[in-house]
Amino acid sequence: MTKYQSELMTTLVERGFLYQCTDEKGLDKAAADGVVTGYIGFDCTAPSLHVGSLVQIMMLRHLQRAGGRPIVLLGGGTTKIGDPSDKDKSRPILTNDLIEKNKNGIKQVFAKFIDFDGPNGAILADNSDWLDALGYIEFLRDVGKLFTVNRMIAMDTVKRRLENELPMTFLEFNYPLLQSYDFVELNRRYGCTLQLGGSDQWGNITTGVDLSRRMENADCFGFTTPLITTASGGKMGKTADGAVWLNSDPSFGENYFRSPYEYWQFWRNTDDADVGRFMKLFTDLPLDEIVNYEAMEGADINTAKVRLANEATAMLHGEAAAKAAEATALETFEKGGTAEGLPTMDVVSDELTGMGILAATVLLGLASSNGEARRHIKGGALKINDVKVTTHEQVIEAVDIIEGVVKISVGKKKHALLKAV
Repeated sequence: MTKYQSELMTTLVERGFLYQCTDEKGLDKAAADGVVTGYIGFDCTAPSLHVGSLVQIMMLRHLQRAGGRPIVLLGGGTTKIGDPSDKDKSRPILTNDLIEKNKNGIKQVFAKFIDFDGPNGAILADNSDWLDALGYIEFLRDVGKLFTVNRMIAMDTVKRRLENELPMTFLEFNYPLLQSYDFVELNRRYGCTLQLGGSDQWGNITTGVDLSRRMENADCFGFTTPLITTASGGKMGKTADGAVWLNSDPSFGENYFRSPYEYWQFWRNTDDADVGRFMKLFTDLPLDEIVNYEAMEGADINTAKVRLANEATAMLHGEAAAKAAEATALETFEKGGTAEGLPTMDVVSDELTGMGILAATVLLGLASSNGEARRHIKGGALKINDVKVTTHEQVIEAVDIIEGVVKISVGKKKHALLKAV
């Protein structure tokens, strides 16, 4: 592994964040020599961010901890267009009022991970401050002349749409210009020289680096993370119950929040093969401690999963919430639910894995028939381990069996346990 001079590059690389960098040696030297100001943009397409954005937020955290200055850029302006990156169709056009509501919802998350005070306090910016004021002709003359259509149609986002004969509006075609111009404005206003992002943003980031050099003669850098997937190949932060949101406040929309306990359970249900990698990416645990957890096998790996869940939940919701979630899980799963007086049905282990949710619900007496169980699913009342069941075809998987127990619920008051024997 390359030996880096700076704490920033050493940390990001050792913990698994690096996928591509425009100039590793140059960024390493800049971070070693002084304060690097870097940003990540977040479009305001929903009233909360979800776990899929967490790897980016953690990069801002590491940047600040290494002495750099993070900028959280809210896309109040670019959200009006919609980022076409990694998308095969146009995003819905949002109203200004809805964008403002979404901005207010996602602002809350960042203060949990980065500090907005102190000498290298984070900056919260909004690109509507400069994009809304741009004159179209002036923008084309100053910025548009520095982009060629040849280069733009070679970008993966555009190329994929064209090759698949999918439409791309002229509105979306402008998005890379506006995002690149964000880098120029942040460089002018705050001396920002680094843009961080996911691998799907590589084209937008490199054009921003190039535009900043051409318009401001600035020496800037781009850094992207790999696409974070689970060991089973699923997209990080997506479950059968939908996205794992970072907000716990239902006032921003009942479909855009997760309780601290649900959040804890998400991490506790991590695949065995992902535990060490997720500890590196999503916690502050020292690497030498993570190595010990990675060496655990069999039932011992559950100790590592609980530690991961506690660390991740404490970072977002506080230590008290993490401890409360662990205590609830202990009562429900490890003690077989006796503390809550939950009815328990013993099932042979081999039969429990793969059991259909309809059969399980009827077996426990939570529904009198498959038809009633289907109605519970349709009404959003049926849950496995407090996670909503969305299809009658769902089966109980190995990951659902926590300490030998699966909790099935109908509504808020009817619960029962299936216990592997």
